[in-house]
Amino acid sequence: MREKISACVICFNEEKKIERCLQSLTWCDEIVLMDSFSTDRTVDIARKFTDKVYQQAWMGYVGQRNLVREKASHPWILYVDSDEEISPALRDQILEEFEKGTGPYVGYEFPRIVYFLGKWIKHGEWYPDVKLRLFKKEFGRTEGIEPHDKVVVNGEIKRLSAPVFHYTYGEISDQLNTLNRFSSIAAQQRFVQDRSLIKADLIFHPLFRFIKGYFLKRGFLDGTHGFIIAMSCAFTAFAKYSKHWELVQRHRKNFKEFPDDSP
Repeated sequence: MREKISACVICFNEEKKIERCLQSLTWCDEIVLMDSFSTDRTVDIARKFTDKVYQQAWMGYVGQRNLVREKASHPWILYVDSDEEISPALRDQILEEFEKGTGPYVGYEFPRIVYFLGKWIKHGEWYPDVKLRLFKKEFGRTEGIEPHDKVVVNGEIKRLSAPVFHYTYGEISDQLNTLNRFSSIAAQQRFVQDRSLIKADLIFHPLFRFIKGYFLKRGFLDGTHGFIIAMSCAFTAFAKYSKHWELVQRHRKNFKEFPDDSP
């Protein structure tokens, strides 16, 4: 008898994508969903697939994932984002692994392929974007620095070849909104951690990101899509370091305006 799997999903206002996501998880032994008080039909749709729907104000990716993990009943956890879909091929590979026994492995990773502006992206920084998303609950948890969470496990990992599908931005304006949000989170994290910042970061980090994504990782093979992605990755880096610089300048200004009056 194979070990059981709990599919764990976190979401907020994903009524257009959540059904596709949950439909791809019906083969799992349970679906657990943690919603951040959606204002659309996300929760109503989710309840068609599971009665294990919880709500929690947003605590960040790390906190939200660890919370939904604790709500799971079974020994294996499968993390899936609300804008993702477990491909039939990946489902079959996972079930094959579990039917024959997982042996020494406590975690499985697999590639994620992005559907962007009507095209599957197969090069550049967005592919293969390998993610460790399936793991034994007692051996793993989510860690990382916002907004970049990752699963860390204590034990052996195996890589599967079939992908998870990621249906990302519906249009470029969606991408820009996410870019703005993520760069703000990342800049705040750098500021809180008192990370060093030099003006050259504003030039060389964005430049390197473009060269890495477009040339070194052959993003140019995805045509105009690849160029847009490489440019957006470069601008994300520029926005992050610019916002970090802004936070530093604001802090210095406030410090000068309110000096320490102690003797």
